Amino acid sequence: MDAAQEKTREFHLSHISLPARREDAHKGDFGRVVIAAGSVGFTGAPTLAARAAVRCGAGLVFLFVPREIYGIEAVKNDEAMVFPLSESLPEALSRLLPSVASADAVVIGPGLGLSPFARELVYAVLESAACPVVADADAITAIGKRPEILKRRAGPLILTPHEGEFTRLSDGLERLSREEAAREYAVENGVTVVLKGHRTVTALPDGQVIVNTTGNPGMAKGGSGDVLAGMIGALVAQGIPNAVETAVCLHGAAGDSCAEKYGQYAMTPSDMIDELRTVLKMPEAFSGGK
Repeated sequence: MDAAQEKTREFHLSHISLPARREDAHKGDFGRVVIAAGSVGFTGAPTLAARAAVRCGAGLVFLFVPREIYGIEAVKNDEAMVFPLSESLPEALSRLLPSVASADAVVIGPGLGLSPFARELVYAVLESAACPVVADADAITAIGKRPEILKRRAGPLILTPHEGEFTRLSDGLERLSREEAAREYAVENGVTVVLKGHRTVTALPDGQVIVNTTGNPGMAKGGSGDVLAGMIGALVAQGIPNAVETAVCLHGAAGDSCAEKYGQYAMTPSDMIDELRTVLKMPEAFSGGK
C-alpha cells in the first residue's frame, strides 16, 4: 500500500463523537456563524444554510443578504438573525466585516450570484476572516476566477464543490480519481476540499482523504449543498472534533433517514434539515459508536 492509500479512509456514523453539553452552558459557548448568501431569484439557499446551522447546534447565526431580498429572508428565518446588505460594496462591507471579525465560522456563497458585487464580497471576506470560511457554490466560482486570492486569505478555508464546480478550480478530475484530485488541490493550496457526490470525498491540507459512507441519490436536488454548507459552518464554529467529515456524514445520514420515510423521489432538502432531529439523537452521535 502506497503512502496515498494509507492516508485514505472511510468515515462511518460510528466514527462520530459529539461532546455532551455542560449544564451551565449558554448560547455564546456554541459558536457564532456568519452566513453571506442569496440574491434575487435565489432566496431558498440562504434560508436552507441558516436553518441547517441552527439545527446543528450553533449558538448564534447571523444571516446577511442583499437588501432586495431582506424582507423575504426576515420572514422565513425565526432563529437566525437577518441583516440587509446595501448595493454599495463599501457600505455592505462596513456592515458585514465587523460580524466576520467576531465570528467562529463564516459561510459564503449559497445563492449569492456571480455579479461583480458578489465576487468582491467573497474576496473581501477571504482576505479579512481569521476564522474558518466555508466557501460554497458561487463563492467557489469567484475563487476560480481569481485563484491568487487563496494566497491572500486570512484564515482556514473549506471549499465544498460538486464536480462541475471543482473543474473551475482544477483540471484534476481530467487526470486523477476523485480522491486524488481533491487531495492534490487540498495539499497544493493548503485548504480543505469537500468534493460532493456519491461517496463524498473530504481532502485535508495534510493529504488525508476521508470518504463518506452515508447518503443516497434522493439527495441530488437543488438546496442539498446549501444544507451541508450550513451544517459544516455550525460544527466548525462549535469546535466539534473532525467537524467537516462529521457534517458530511450526518448530512448523508439525514438523507438516508428521509429516503426511508418519504422515498428518494419525494424527499427534499428541507426534510433533511428536519430529519437531523432524528439523526442527532442516534447513540453513535454522542458515543463514537462505543
